[in-house]
Amino acid sequence: MFGIQLTDYDRKVWEEELCDFLPDRIIDTHVHIYKESMERYVAGETKGCVSWPHMVAPDLTIEDMKESFSQFFPGKQVKAVIMGMPSCQLDLVNEYALECSRKENLPALFCTNWDTTKDEIREAMLSGFVGIKPYLNNSPAYIPANEVRIFDFLTKEHLEVMDELGGIVMLHIPRKLRLRDPVNLAQMMEIEEKYPNAKIIIAHIGRAYVEEDIGNAFEILKNTKNMMFDFTANTLTAAMVKCIEAVGPKRLMFGSDMPITKMRMYRICEDGHYVNVVPRGFYGDVSYDPNMKEVDDYSEMTTFMYEELRSFKKCAEELKLSRDEVADIMCGNCQRLFGIEF
Repeated sequence: MFGIQLTDYDRKVWEEELCDFLPDRIIDTHVHIYKESMERYVAGETKGCVSWPHMVAPDLTIEDMKESFSQFFPGKQVKAVIMGMPSCQLDLVNEYALECSRKENLPALFCTNWDTTKDEIREAMLSGFVGIKPYLNNSPAYIPANEVRIFDFLTKEHLEVMDELGGIVMLHIPRKLRLRDPVNLAQMMEIEEKYPNAKIIIAHIGRAYVEEDIGNAFEILKNTKNMMFDFTANTLTAAMVKCIEAVGPKRLMFGSDMPITKMRMYRICEDGHYVNVVPRGFYGDVSYDPNMKEVDDYSEMTTFMYEELRSFKKCAEELKLSRDEVADIMCGNCQRLFGIEF
């Protein structure tokens, strides 16, 4: 689907809830651009990753991204940090991301495999990438999905290069316990302490999508000084609140995970796990997916993008964030980190 098929309800949400709340300038810290022909995803071979995002959109070209932003955010100036989809053929998708980065003057992240060499990363940075996007799918094949650790796909060699170059790392943490996993927390703290010049972004607030995912994580992470977070594809207000309470509003950023947030949905918690409620028949057969649930009435169902921003607005209201603090989270923090110019 090129662009967004906005409904009257979407427009009502924008006009009555979001337009005046959001700043005039927005930076989306987390956008995947790729073409369907670049995908190497095969159902059942997701290495611990959920399969439902592949039902939402087969691709996102740079032209589609720009059109979608213009529809989602009418009247606003929107820029993005772009990266390929890590489930794609990495050589092809990295080449496309760099091409789009140069054409649109947007920062791009280089998708890595666990065995990407230091020299390959240095070469990527010299060519124009500003950092890397490692991913748990791209870990050694012999490691079971539930046993993958951060250092299995974001290796210490990679971190040494990022520390040396002051590069940015967009980190999607693994493991079933998500943010509260003690192995994840220990390795995140090790990265913070040993590689202080690497600029780490913990994507999705550590995949804390329901309150059960948080645990005591922020009692530990409040001790970090450099680590950044984005609330990409996250609708959990409590995670945003706890993150800001722990590290302050200068270290949280907006990201969308486009094209996934084109999805029409809202999110609920069932038995300690998140479930995306979607219109019946919109995304094929979802009966096998525990993270998906269909309903017949979707007359007042908006997009994932707007649901995420509604949740952030609740966070801002709960913490009584100033307009400047909201502008920092939606734009300024990312702008400073990546050196983006409007």
